[in-house]
Amino acid sequence: MKKTILTAVIALFTLAASAQVTVMSSVSQPSDAETWGFDNLTNDMGVGYQLSDKVMVGLQKNGDDYDFIGRYNLSNDLYLSAQMPTEDGTDNMTLGIGMSIKVWNSLYVEPNYTTKDGEGSFNVGLSYKL
Repeated sequence: MKKTILTAVIALFTLAASAQVTVMSSVSQPSDAETWGFDNLTNDMGVGYQLSDKVMVGLQKNGDDYDFIGRYNLSNDLYLSAQMPTEDGTDNMTLGIGMSIKVWNSLYVEPNYTTKDGEGSFNVGLSYKL
């Protein structure tokens, strides 16, 4: 399975010459016993490939596994998202809505709201468009 994911990531990077690639991550709050660190930014790193102006697909780390992600742009800064694990995908799908706010050059802050099994959460992420 890891070879398949690695092959998909390499394929996405080779296609980068003709389209836009986005590197993204969610900022996670540390538990009570931990302090803020670089791990809070890199736990959920992902890469997305812009298929068209409206659609992006990619992979995102989720703990020790990887999830498939998809985004549909409603406008320049508003998007719908879906995140699905590689195993039992549709049973554990996460749906959400978010906004990309340009901070500097190609760096974006992305507040979003996601829901899974009827429970929602507000998250903040960062993305950089290559």
